[in-house]
Amino acid sequence: MPASPHPCCCSPRLRPPSRKSAPDDCGNAQTQLEINDCVARDYDRADAELNAVWKKAIAEMKSIDADLPPEQSGAADALLKSQRAWIAYRDGQCEAAGFQFVGGSIRGSTVGGCLADLTRKRTAELQTFLETN
Repeated sequence: MPASPHPCCCSPRLRPPSRKSAPDDCGNAQTQLEINDCVARDYDRADAELNAVWKKAIAEMKSIDADLPPEQSGAADALLKSQRAWIAYRDGQCEAAGFQFVGGSIRGSTVGGCLADLTRKRTAELQTFLETN
């Protein structure tokens, strides 16, 4: 799987399709295309929140590194390594979830829902880290 250009983003191959067809109120989505679009928007919101928290977390780790002697630093590198590993896990897990519906119109919403769910969980992990430091 190709590396993501940003440490918080998913592979373009897994990106939920967005057709801009959903109503403004996703609670009223009726067709699978509308549902897929709503799921894609939900993932976009989750990813934006992760990116915001990621910036704070990596800044905190760089701050920790700045206070350490060079031979003891590495906090930012460790967080980046963990984020890259998490992305590989998330993308693989959601790709696997989508295989339940290969060829079906529900595949996009299954993958997108998985991406949004796991992204929110990672955001919560990083937020907890920030709150305890």
